[in-house]
Amino acid sequence: MNQLMTRFGLDEIQSKAILDTQLRRLSGLEREKILEELRNLMITIDDLKDILANHSRVVTIIKNELLEIKEKYGDERMTEIIEGDIDVEDEDLIPVGDVIISMTVNGYIKRMPIDTYKTQNRGGRGIKGMTLNEDDIVDQSITMSTHDHLMMFTNKGKVYRIKGYRIPEASRNAKGIPVVNLLQLEKDEKVKTFVAVKRDNNEKKFVFFVTKDGICKRVPLEEFDSIRQTGKIAISLKEDDELVSVKLTTGEDEIIIGAANGKAVRFNEDSVRAMGRTAAGVKGMNVDDSYVVGACIASEGKYILAVSLNGYGKKSEIDEYRITSRGAKGVKTININEKNGDLVGIKAVNGDEDCMIMTNDGIVIRISLDKVSIQGRATQGVRLIKPQEGTVVSTVTILEHLEEEPQENE
Repeated sequence: MNQLMTRFGLDEIQSKAILDTQLRRLSGLEREKILEELRNLMITIDDLKDILANHSRVVTIIKNELLEIKEKYGDERMTEIIEGDIDVEDEDLIPVGDVIISMTVNGYIKRMPIDTYKTQNRGGRGIKGMTLNEDDIVDQSITMSTHDHLMMFTNKGKVYRIKGYRIPEASRNAKGIPVVNLLQLEKDEKVKTFVAVKRDNNEKKFVFFVTKDGICKRVPLEEFDSIRQTGKIAISLKEDDELVSVKLTTGEDEIIIGAANGKAVRFNEDSVRAMGRTAAGVKGMNVDDSYVVGACIASEGKYILAVSLNGYGKKSEIDEYRITSRGAKGVKTININEKNGDLVGIKAVNGDEDCMIMTNDGIVIRISLDKVSIQGRATQGVRLIKPQEGTVVSTVTILEHLEEEPQENE
């Protein structure tokens, strides 16, 4: 008994029961089990032989199995089988979404989701929007879809094109990557301005250029359907002139150009004839000793939003700007003085959007335009953002309205 317990790990009761059992009983139990297994195997063998010899049984078995599968998996097909080739590109796998593209004077560019900045009350200090080097400032920003084309125009009058999703996404505080990593720019070539071309663009037929010296030019959009990676000539610029604004137009729009001296001119687009890409353009505004800071299309809104360097701004009825001939000096659009500074940007708005204002040190505020009062052209406006000492407003971007959320200033 001790050997059974030691060898097989049995307890004393189990070992005693085995020893009390007669050997013939143990042998008989094992033999009966083997005989039963043999009988079952022989029955199975005979049945399988009968199936192989009887075709009708084979058909019946197949039928029964198919009916069983039908009963178990007989729901409606959830996929559609069609003939033809389907070409799935990587772009089809990238989600479509609205984004903000920002770029600095030194050429750092990044992409952010459009809801990165929540709305705040006007007059605040804003929050950090980009980490910058000491010698760098934020120069421009734009909203677009990830699948729109971003046409980028340089100081040498060339244009490059890239899809929105190809600009790397970065966090709110990141400064982005050098734009030279995305475009094959020449030596000393820098991106000066950009414009988004929507995928489903059916109305826009022309590209309208405005330079710092007030020169305008209109080129058919189809001229830019094919742009090589090395870029394409878009406009011939004088040595001291540079691009300030590029707009997509229908051919029947009214253009409004604003200068740093606080004046704006409004004229019909068709007063600028369509030209080739290498043409220099014609006079659009007489800026005297000032310079152009921006341009907009009258049909884009009911009001003109004017924003000054020191963060003041207002909305004015767009009908207050009479249509004149191109090349005029324009009318006053905002009172400029030492307190509010020169005009830095104008936008055509409906008044129910949000306005994102960015200072040259990367601070951003997003405010609802319904909080910006409607005033006459010859007024100073109200404070929209309070720049930190030594900084000024650099860019103004219009966004779709986002419901306001409580948010602490950073």
